[in-house]
Amino acid sequence: IWLLVCQGIVLRLSTLSMSIPVAMGYVPLGMVFGFLFVQAGGQWYLALAASLLVYAGASQFAMIPMLAAGLPVASLAVAALVINLRHAFYGLSLLDSQPRHRLKRLYLIFALTDETYSLVTTLSPRPSPEQMALLAAVNQAWWVFGTLLGAWLGEQLPVSLVGLEFALAALFAVLTVEQWRATRMWLPLVVAPVSYGLMAWWWPEQALLLAMAVCLVASLLWAGRANRGAA
Repeated sequence: IWLLVCQGIVLRLSTLSMSIPVAMGYVPLGMVFGFLFVQAGGQWYLALAASLLVYAGASQFAMIPMLAAGLPVASLAVAALVINLRHAFYGLSLLDSQPRHRLKRLYLIFALTDETYSLVTTLSPRPSPEQMALLAAVNQAWWVFGTLLGAWLGEQLPVSLVGLEFALAALFAVLTVEQWRATRMWLPLVVAPVSYGLMAWWWPEQALLLAMAVCLVASLLWAGRANRGAA
């Protein structure tokens, strides 16, 4: 029993250390969301509920003006579906790495955000399925903590959080560098910015969705070529 307890403590401490890079982006970003939500007229507990039940950074930021404008829940649901459709591809690439426990598997599907996916696929060796679920929970805890702190600041202090939204861009920059160091694959570094630039010039309103489609096709073609080479 003592050995199992020690193993559990070591597992949690190592997972906490893995989540520190994500915390550097999630805490300030969560603060910005909580602050803006309260400043827009929402209650702090609704901001907390959004971070617990929705947990989708871009969708949460997008829903603030939509809620302020009085749009129906159906409009928010459709917007969240479109913005977070990319997450479906994350799960497909980790089908063989899902926890066996049903509740843990369902939670990992729910909590597999951009940052968690990037972190999981960068680490070597890759975390176990159980540790992946725990890592996703720790990352969400950072986001919830930031949301609560930002909501409190929004209700108590007349402060401005302008500029903190850049933390998300900085976080993705760090994750991109780590992905490159782990895989040394040049394709994503070239295809992603080029495809987005072309789509932004051709169809600005749907640039992100179209660029994601181009990246997906490029990844499939690259995988097919690699498989043929191995054969």
